[in-house]
Amino acid sequence: MISFAEAIPLNKHQWEDLLAGKGCFFPNPLSEFAAMSYQPPGQYDRYPPQGSGMQQERRDQPGYGRRPERGAETLANIIHVVVGLVILVFALHVLFVVLQANHGNGFVHGIYVTAKALVLGLGDVFTPDDAVLGVVMNYALAALIYAIVGHLIVRALRRR
Repeated sequence: MISFAEAIPLNKHQWEDLLAGKGCFFPNPLSEFAAMSYQPPGQYDRYPPQGSGMQQERRDQPGYGRRPERGAETLANIIHVVVGLVILVFALHVLFVVLQANHGNGFVHGIYVTAKALVLGLGDVFTPDDAVLGVVMNYALAALIYAIVGHLIVRALRRR
């Protein structure tokens, strides 16, 4: 193992002065640069001086200060969220039917009414003997159609 004295390359006199508290003998590597009066060539200002023609040229360009048109992107995002919420309502309705939730509960009733309104005639496409299976199949079909149509609309809007 290396001792502290071996790790720091000082001669005998420097060690004695250091241990006596007479100061540090390590040179400051920045001391020779601190006295330097060197200025780099060229102008390195971050911003052009006030009144320069550069700012005026930018303001004269068409569209300066306006945000780019993103109406199609915003509409695509809104449609994406609405389709997701409709699919969530369908999934909750199917879950409540399968688990035989209390129809007297306000939340369950609200989901039932909303799902019935959003199913758009797809609530009785399949009519198996088991009513629960029919609800699962019909609302899954409606959710699939909403997802596909919503995806196609969003994709078309984002291509613009």
